[in-house]
Amino acid sequence: MPAREAGEVFGPRMTLFADVLSVGLATAVACLPLLTAPAALSTACAVLRVAREGRPATAGRYFALLRRRLRTGDFAMGALAAAGVLLLAADLALARAGLPGGSAFAVIAACIGACAMVAGLRACARPESLTDWRTALRRAARDCVRDLGGSGLVLLAVATAALCAWMLVPLAFLAPGPLALALTAVDLRRDVEFIP
Repeated sequence: MPAREAGEVFGPRMTLFADVLSVGLATAVACLPLLTAPAALSTACAVLRVAREGRPATAGRYFALLRRRLRTGDFAMGALAAAGVLLLAADLALARAGLPGGSAFAVIAACIGACAMVAGLRACARPESLTDWRTALRRAARDCVRDLGGSGLVLLAVATAALCAWMLVPLAFLAPGPLALALTAVDLRRDVEFIP
């Protein structure tokens, strides 16, 4: 078993786990303004991506990268995500109001919302999201269609994060870390496997 390095408290096996939790907490804090949520999650994925190269994924490194990258496109992406969530909530509320065909419309709206969420989350995991959201979204949408298994994994990761946050509310502040790790793993899986 490898020896602990200087400064390691728990040993090498727990390093990634601790990094994911610290990045998750930093991401939760960065998401509080809501418009910064896509940029915050994208930054978390970028920081965790370099962890496979042996570099630590610390909250300090996370905030340094987030400060360097925040730009108008990030806030526009945040506004687009917020508008999408509000539109979906309004559509579902109208469907529950007893309109004819409301239940069928609610199912269709939920499916469209889930597809848009998966595409947006997969865009956050792409390296292009650090500089160009349009390219990241276009490639993520292509990946959603070509890699249905990866899209299913993203849905499972979101469901797991939501379930953990629902079961124990303080876990909601740590959930972005494992979610970012799952998104990054799905994106890296795309590079390792041949997906026709």
